[in-house]
Amino acid sequence: MSHITIQGGSRLEGTLAVQGAKNSVLPILAAAILHPGRTVLRGCPHLSDVESSIRILRHLGCRVDWEGGDLVIDASGLSRWDIPDHLMREMRSSVVFLGSILARTGWAELSHPGGCELGPRPIDMHLSALRQLGADIREEGGFLRCTAQHMTGREITLSMPSVGATENAMLAACGAQGETVLVNAAREPEIADLQAFLCGMGCQVKGAGSSTICIQGRQPTHDVCHTVMPDRIVAATYLAAAAAAGGEIELRQIQHSHLSTVTAALHAAGCQIYSGPGQTVLRSEGRLHSAGTVRTAPYPGFPTDAQAILMAALLRGEGATVFVENIFENRYRHVDELCRMGADISVAGRVAVVTGVPALYGAQVRCTDLRGGAALMVAGLAAQGETRIGDIFHIQRGYEDPVGDLRALGADIRMS
Repeated sequence: MSHITIQGGSRLEGTLAVQGAKNSVLPILAAAILHPGRTVLRGCPHLSDVESSIRILRHLGCRVDWEGGDLVIDASGLSRWDIPDHLMREMRSSVVFLGSILARTGWAELSHPGGCELGPRPIDMHLSALRQLGADIREEGGFLRCTAQHMTGREITLSMPSVGATENAMLAACGAQGETVLVNAAREPEIADLQAFLCGMGCQVKGAGSSTICIQGRQPTHDVCHTVMPDRIVAATYLAAAAAAGGEIELRQIQHSHLSTVTAALHAAGCQIYSGPGQTVLRSEGRLHSAGTVRTAPYPGFPTDAQAILMAALLRGEGATVFVENIFENRYRHVDELCRMGADISVAGRVAVVTGVPALYGAQVRCTDLRGGAALMVAGLAAQGETRIGDIFHIQRGYEDPVGDLRALGADIRMS
């Protein structure tokens, strides 16, 4: 089994272009089946989660091919409406295929999804939204058996701004008759990217980025070529890495506004940050201080996906930083692994207090989930000695080439 090995102590310097966003491309891959034609995704990242989606698309009857850095999907041959259990278990976001399959075929059968174990993430809101559109969904033996021959648009109010439920409802509503209005919709940038893709196909969707999204049900009419937005969490990871290890890096092909809460926290901790069109520069001497209190929240609040990453950057900071996790119940699984490296972190329920230590020390650790694995890389870059990270398949779900990227910035890092 592969490991990532890091020899800590190297400052990071240089310029790096940020990969396409995992959390954007996965719902777009599901949306590609709405149109019985050709989709070209430019800047699609090579990730294990993307490969899982490709396996689902091929099972459904689509043709999917890599052409250089582009992913090309031809959904004209779609012939199935079921997803087997072993494919559903590969990733949590596989459930977003439910809305698009129903919109295209009127039928769907799949099991409950898998993914990182971050605590309860029920799909009740997904199912409620689809039922309000007219889908008949029966849960039998861990499977969802669904029919939706005559979905009709209506106003749907989400009980909380769930990203997945917003995406599923948007996709299903494209196949409904009339207008659907989503109230209390998620506002994440990835939702706006999905809207741009759908509009490129000929769907009528507006309002993404606000809490109200309007979808006019209609059959998509166009082949589409779409460039995937940059990954704001990957960008946050590399900024945190430079903050922890010290140095100066420039990230390109990013939207600074998508990172504003993360860069604000890093600035509060003592980093110098400069932003311009499509780029952000961070300079750090590597000895940070407390960032005060960091509370995760739906966008535009501090992203839960960046919580572990920022925590790792502050492990050697002077003073104490308080983290309050408001999204997932079990998102501190990385804490024990960081403590193996000498971190001082105390956890009580949804609150974690990080008290800075003079030094971190390399250790043998293992990834507990995707972002926890990224946090271990950040900590390893700031630690003395060698850090060896196991179970890196978690990291490969969301990072295209973290070893190559960090090595290009001057890190002593390798995969073995």
